[in-house]
Amino acid sequence: MTPQPHWLALRSPRTAEALAPHLQGLAWWALRFSPRVTRQGEAVLVELGASLRLFGGLKALHARVKAQAQAEFEVQALAWAPTRLGALAFARGGVVNGLTRPLAPLLDRLPLHVLEAVQAHQPMLARLGCRRLGEVRALPRTALARRFGPELLAALDQAYDPAVDAAQAHVWEQLPETFAVALELPWRVEQAQALLAHAQPLLQQLSAWLAARHQGVLRLTLAWQHDAFRPRDSGEGGSIALATAAPTRDLAHLNRLLAEHLARTTLAAPAGGLRLQADEVHPLPDASTALFLDDDGGDPAAREPLHQLLERLAARLGPERVRQPVLQADHRPECLQQWQAWRPEAPAPGSPRDWAEAPHPPGVQPTWLLDPPLRLGVRHDQPQHQGPLRLLAGPQRLATGWWGAGEGGSVQRDYYLAHSPRAGLLWVYLDRRTLDAPEWYLHGVFA
Repeated sequence: MTPQPHWLALRSPRTAEALAPHLQGLAWWALRFSPRVTRQGEAVLVELGASLRLFGGLKALHARVKAQAQAEFEVQALAWAPTRLGALAFARGGVVNGLTRPLAPLLDRLPLHVLEAVQAHQPMLARLGCRRLGEVRALPRTALARRFGPELLAALDQAYDPAVDAAQAHVWEQLPETFAVALELPWRVEQAQALLAHAQPLLQQLSAWLAARHQGVLRLTLAWQHDAFRPRDSGEGGSIALATAAPTRDLAHLNRLLAEHLARTTLAAPAGGLRLQADEVHPLPDASTALFLDDDGGDPAAREPLHQLLERLAARLGPERVRQPVLQADHRPECLQQWQAWRPEAPAPGSPRDWAEAPHPPGVQPTWLLDPPLRLGVRHDQPQHQGPLRLLAGPQRLATGWWGAGEGGSVQRDYYLAHSPRAGLLWVYLDRRTLDAPEWYLHGVFA
């Protein structure tokens, strides 16, 4: 059975130069709900009849679309109707619900400007005494078509009759395979930080494009073209390359990341245009809605993920000032990891893949390592640390570094798990190179 027509009209609050990019992003965003998306005038129109069951029914879908459209695109005028032009007319006329009440009486009360085909003849219709669509529809159809042309009657029929509207051909929105969008700036911009406001609609389009394709971006480039009246030595323009640690389409995070980069950028000449391009994207399915919140009762989605925080700090402070531990192919505990500058493309610190590939010293590992190891006193061949130590497990032998590489050099050690009545569990070793005069060292402490 063919589902009943269920049209949604989303009217953009933007005007003039800002309208086209806003409509483009809004149309791409709407594709997450239905493939039947088209644009007309200042609005995006979506046919959702086949999508109601997928999103939990009419009320759930209405609430979700309204909340997201307002939050992400500042859409305040939206309307529902069984016809495309009916939904558009309601959005322009301030009517929201055209589904649960008879369509014709609601449309009859609307002013003439809500339909373009009628608005084009508004002065003449006003002289005939017509102020509402119902008054135009009451005129004789033959005389109306002869006086104003067939387009006016066709628009009225498409708005009032779902059967006529369903027979119309539409140009549906299509997603491009790659994302590259340009924007001509309304005036010369001399400060890099001022470019952020003009890049907002481009980032918004990118986020909508990624959501419709169920993808996230890993690398993107914001380029600007210098104004035609630039100095000769300033070049054609400049660019900023952004990289993220994990695929994302989080608009707020991309905004923060771009803001940090622009804050450290100086324009060689005033900019006259922008271009945003997604260089590398990867699949990023929508996150499942959790049944339970986390233990503290907060919303997990409201917290900034670790990799996004690191990206923002690296952009603000410089990559060399944000460091991460990197596992090394070395059995010596003091050489097992090194602190290196954090890189977005590097695997997350401590990921299971890293630990699986890295060698592990024998036995249990302490929470804290002493650098350098603390030499212990020995009494009657028994190591001492705040009293005599009782050896609980061991030895675990470690003989490596014979090639002399790394900070530890060659080592020959027997590790033991020891207990001190006052210090608790300790990790100690006997240096096997000193068996004639045994040297014991405290290397780790268990928390």
